[in-house]
Amino acid sequence: MPDTNPASARDLIKDLGALLGEVIKDQHGDALFDAIESIRSESVREYRGQAPRGATVSLLDGLELDETLVFIHGFCVFSQLANLADDYVSRTQAVRQDPLALLNTRPDLTVEHVSDVLAKMVIAPILTAHPTEVRRKSVLDREAAISDTLDARIDLVDGRDMRVERLRREIRLLWQTRVLRGERIEVADEIANVASVLGRSFLKEMPNLIRRLERRLGKELPGILRVGSWVGGDRDGNPFVNAQTLTHAVMSHASLLLSSFLEELHQLGSELSISTELTAVSPDLARLAEAGHDASPHRADEPYRQAIRGMYARLAATYQAITKKPPARATDLEAAAYHGPNELIADLEIVGESLRSHAAGDVADGRLARLITGVKVFGFHFAQMELRQNSDVHERTISELLAAAGIEADYASLSEEARIEVLRAQWRSPRNLTTPYANYGPETLKELEVFWQAATIRTAVGGEVLRRVIVSKTDSVSDLLEVALLLKEGGLFAQSPDPSPQIAIAPLFETIADLQASEAIMRRWLTLPEVARARAASNPVQEVMIGYSDSNKDGGYLTANWEVRGAIGRLVALGKELGVTMRFFHGRGGSIGRGGGSSRDAIAALPAGSIESGLSVTEQGEVISSKYGHPDSARVSLETLVGASLEAALHPIDHAQEEALARIMPRLSDLAFKAYRSLVYDTADFARYFHQSTPLKEIVDLKIGSRPAARTASGRIEDLRAIPWVFSWSQARVNLPGWYGFGSAIAGYQEAVGPSAIEELKALYQSSPYFANLVSNIEMVLAKANLEIARRYSELVDDQDMAKAIFARIEAEWQKTLDALQLVTGRAELVGNNPALAHSISLRMPYLDPLNLLQVKLIKQLRAGPEGAQAETVKKGIQLTINGISAGLRNTG
Repeated sequence: MPDTNPASARDLIKDLGALLGEVIKDQHGDALFDAIESIRSESVREYRGQAPRGATVSLLDGLELDETLVFIHGFCVFSQLANLADDYVSRTQAVRQDPLALLNTRPDLTVEHVSDVLAKMVIAPILTAHPTEVRRKSVLDREAAISDTLDARIDLVDGRDMRVERLRREIRLLWQTRVLRGERIEVADEIANVASVLGRSFLKEMPNLIRRLERRLGKELPGILRVGSWVGGDRDGNPFVNAQTLTHAVMSHASLLLSSFLEELHQLGSELSISTELTAVSPDLARLAEAGHDASPHRADEPYRQAIRGMYARLAATYQAITKKPPARATDLEAAAYHGPNELIADLEIVGESLRSHAAGDVADGRLARLITGVKVFGFHFAQMELRQNSDVHERTISELLAAAGIEADYASLSEEARIEVLRAQWRSPRNLTTPYANYGPETLKELEVFWQAATIRTAVGGEVLRRVIVSKTDSVSDLLEVALLLKEGGLFAQSPDPSPQIAIAPLFETIADLQASEAIMRRWLTLPEVARARAASNPVQEVMIGYSDSNKDGGYLTANWEVRGAIGRLVALGKELGVTMRFFHGRGGSIGRGGGSSRDAIAALPAGSIESGLSVTEQGEVISSKYGHPDSARVSLETLVGASLEAALHPIDHAQEEALARIMPRLSDLAFKAYRSLVYDTADFARYFHQSTPLKEIVDLKIGSRPAARTASGRIEDLRAIPWVFSWSQARVNLPGWYGFGSAIAGYQEAVGPSAIEELKALYQSSPYFANLVSNIEMVLAKANLEIARRYSELVDDQDMAKAIFARIEAEWQKTLDALQLVTGRAELVGNNPALAHSISLRMPYLDPLNLLQVKLIKQLRAGPEGAQAETVKKGIQLTINGISAGLRNTG
C-alpha cells in the first residue's frame, strides 16, 4: 500500500505515480512507457539545473502525434494524482482545526462574548458555475473513488493490503475515462454538479459543525452557516439561464434534501424501538403517535415509531407537493403536507423532549438532534438560490415596461435624477406596470418570467429559498430601483405597512470606477424614504457584493485590491453613520488574478468592522471540488471560514497600521494602475498580442461552461470576461493579471520617497495582514509562472516585431517585481516562508513545463492549417494540455 502517512506526501505521490506507470505499461507497452519516463526524468533534471536547457524539447520533438497524446494524457493524470495526494495530506493534517481556538489563546474572551459575536453572523459559501473546472463529472467521480480508497482502512488478505489493488483498478479506470467533453456543458449539467457536492459534503458537514459550535458555546447558532448557489439563477451573460433552469435547480436541491430527510426519519423509526412497557412518553408525543394512525399490532407499544410513521407520511406529502413526484419509499398513509420546516421541527422537538424527560437524553442527542439541526439549517430548500443579472438588461426591461404602460416613452434618455423620480413613483404606486394586452419583446418576457417563477417557487418551497438579487455592473441608484420594480411586477413586494421588496437587492460593484463611486451610490440609495421604510419593516441588513475579477482586469492586481479594501471601508463607515448593518459578499475566484488565495489570510486582511455581520464568498470552478469535493475537505474549509471570520471580528484595530496603509497604499496603487493600464489598454495591438500569444480560442472550444466567454464579439479586452482573461494568461505561464504593476509601484515609490521607502515597506509587510497577504499572493503567482515558457508563447504572434516589443515590457516588469519582492520580504527565494507550497510547486513544475512546450508546438501546427483527422487530433492534444496544465496549477481561473 502506498504510504498514506501525512508526513510522507512525496512518497505517496511517488507510489501513485508508480501505479500509473504500471497501467500505462499494460496498455501501451514498455517502449512508449520508457520514452515517457525518459522525458519525465530529463524534465526534472533540467528544472533542477542538472541538464542543459532545451534537452526536454529535443526529446519531445521525437514523439509521433499519437505518442504525444499518450504522453500528455500521462502527465495530466499524474497531476491529478498529485492533487489527490496533496488533498489527502491537507485534510488529514487539518482535520483537528478548531474554529474557536481564540478561546484558548485570548484570556480576555469569554464564551458568552464569542457566542454573541457569532450569533450576529451569517457566513455563506455561494457555489457558482463559473467555467474554470475543466474536468468532466465522470473524471471527478473517478478521482473521488481514488480519494475514498486512500481514506479506507487497511484491508489485509493473505498478508497483502487490498487497497493497493483497489487503487490500481481505480487509476486504470481514471486512465481509461475520456478526459474531454464531447459536447458543451449545459446548465442542467452544472446544476447536477453542484447538487453532487451539496449531497456529498454540505449535507452532513455543515450541520455537524454547527452542532459542535453549539455544544462548545452552550447556545443555539442555526443561522450562522448557509450555503447558496448561483447555478440556474445567474443570467448575467448566460442566455441559457431562465425561469426553467431556476425551477430545475431549486427542485433538484429540494428533492435531494427531502429524500435525505425521509431516509433519516425512516432510520430514526427503526432506531426508536422504545416500548411503553418499559418507559412512559410525554402527552405531546402520545398525541403525535395517535396522529400516525398505525394499526399494526407489532407496534402497539411503540409510540415513537407510531409518531414517526405519521411524520414520515407528512414529509412524503411535502416532498410530492414540492417536487411533483412521489418519494422513492412510498407510504400507505395519507397525510397533510407540512406547511414549512418549522412544523417539522416542532414535531421532531416533541420527540426529543419526550426522550429527554424519560431518561433518554443521550438518544435524543444522536440521529434526532442531527436531523433537527439539518432542518433548521437547510429548511426544505437546501441551498439558497440567488438571482443575478446585468443592470443593462434590467434597464432595457424597465424601459419597455414604462413605454408600454404609457408612463415614459423614452426612459433611456432620462437623466439619473429623472429616472429616480419615475421609479420611486412606481414603487409607491399600487398598480403594476405589466398588462396582458402588451406585446413585450423576448428579453423583457424572459426577465418577467424569472421573477414570476421566483414568486411561485417561494410560495411552494418557502421564502428562504430565494433571498437575494445581485445587480451586476451597478453604477447608479436607478440600477437598484429598476430591480425593485421588477420584484414588484413578479409579486415579490410586501404591501404593508409600506411597499417593500421581499427579496434583498444587492449591488455588485465591479470596476475601479464603480468601487470608487460605491459610497455615494449607497448613501443615496439608503437614504431614499422608500428604501429606509422597507429596511425598517423587513430587512435591516444591506448586502453589498464586491467584484474582485473585473476590477482586476480593469486596473491590475494591486490597484484592484486596494480599491476593494477602500470601498469596503467607506461602506462600513457609511453604515455606522446611517445606523445600517452592512454585510459584504466577496466575489472571489480561484486564481490570484480573480481574488483567490488563502481564505483565512484574505479574511484577516479585510477592513475593521466589515465582518461583524458575517460574509458571503463565491466558490467556483476547480475551487469547489478542491475545497468541498470531499467531506473532510469541506469540514476544514467551513471551519476555516468560521474561525477566520471570528478572529477578524474580534481582532483589535491597529491604528498605526491603518495609518501606514493610508499613507503608502494610495501612492503604490496609483503607480501600479498607470503601469498596468499603459500596457493593457494604452498599448497598440495589445489585444491582438493577447489573443495570439495565449490559448484563448482553444479554451473557449473546451466546452467547460454554459456561458459565452465574451460579452460581445468585439475582441476588445474590455468585453472579455475575467475568467478566460485570467485562464489564458495562466496557461501561457505569464500569470500577468496577478502581478503586473507591482514592480513599477515599488520602484516608483522608492524614487519618490528616497532611502526610507524600503524600510517603510518592510515594516508594513511585517505589521499589516493586508499588505502581507497581497505580497504573498504575488509571490505565489510568480512562483507558478515561467518567463522562458512564456517567451515561447510570444513566438506564436504573427507580428514578431510587435510581440518582441510587448514581451520586453512584460519581462522588464517581471524583473522589477522580483526585485521588489526581494526588497520587501528580505528573501531571495519566492514563497520562501511557505515550505509546503514551495515543495508542492517544485514537485509539479517539471510535469507542467513539457505540457506547455507541447501546447505551443500543437498550437503552431493547428494555426498552420492541418486538415481532416490530423486537425482534430491536434485540437484534442491542445485541449488535453489545457487540462493537464490546469491540474498542475490548480487555481487557474
